[in-house]
Amino acid sequence: MSENAAAAAPAYVEGHGLLKGRSVLITAAAGAGIGFAAARRAVEEGCRSIMISDIHERRLNEAAGKLRAIGAAEVFAKVCNVTREDEVQALIDAAESSLGGVDVLINNAGLGGYKRIVDMTDDEWNIVVDVTLNGTFRMTRAALKKMIPRRRGVIINNASVLGWRAQKGQAHYAAAKAAVMALTRCSAVEAAEYGIRVNAVSPSIAMHEFLKKAAAPGQLEALAAQEAFGRAAEVWEVANVMMFLASDYSSYMVGEVVSVSSQRG
Repeated sequence: MSENAAAAAPAYVEGHGLLKGRSVLITAAAGAGIGFAAARRAVEEGCRSIMISDIHERRLNEAAGKLRAIGAAEVFAKVCNVTREDEVQALIDAAESSLGGVDVLINNAGLGGYKRIVDMTDDEWNIVVDVTLNGTFRMTRAALKKMIPRRRGVIINNASVLGWRAQKGQAHYAAAKAAVMALTRCSAVEAAEYGIRVNAVSPSIAMHEFLKKAAAPGQLEALAAQEAFGRAAEVWEVANVMMFLASDYSSYMVGEVVSVSSQRG
């Protein structure tokens, strides 16, 4: 492959029953991003039931309809803002009741944006941290209170390579994602004694329509060009790694942050 050539995206991987009989709860799963891709993969991997959540009610219901059309799993949807503890508790309670207990939680909710530190307000910093870090903490805390008595369960967090790497205009997002990595490791060692596994994925860039709308012109293309494959990841390529972490194939992995990236640097 030449220096400027981009590799073609691989063929979509069919399901192999990795989550057969499991129940799954996913935050920020409406639309076309990693969350919905993970929900679709979970259904294709044979989960028995799934609840998806998001703050966008219309898109959430549309996503639920799409999931019902592609698999045999029972599909539920509930609006939730992960910055509100009362809504987090209501989501966990609804999932426990509808799913017969949550076997797998995928914490996908996050918020980004571009702003240089000298121009960033406290509110702009705080909202990114509240959604991305505090929301993950709230969901993890609520889920562990249900999983610990059962002595089983899996939690998967969505981090980012920016938790390791520097990028201009991303201080709030990078700091929040680095903290998600630390939260993953610390919650994992606390949960392991109860047979619960907590891990995370760390994507570089996964292209989808909402990311395109939020990015500055040319920004995503420039980032994708830095990848070894010369392209961004497909969202389902990130979701595939989530499915691995949710399955018994990762039974000895605890507190790991798995990079889903082809970056050279």
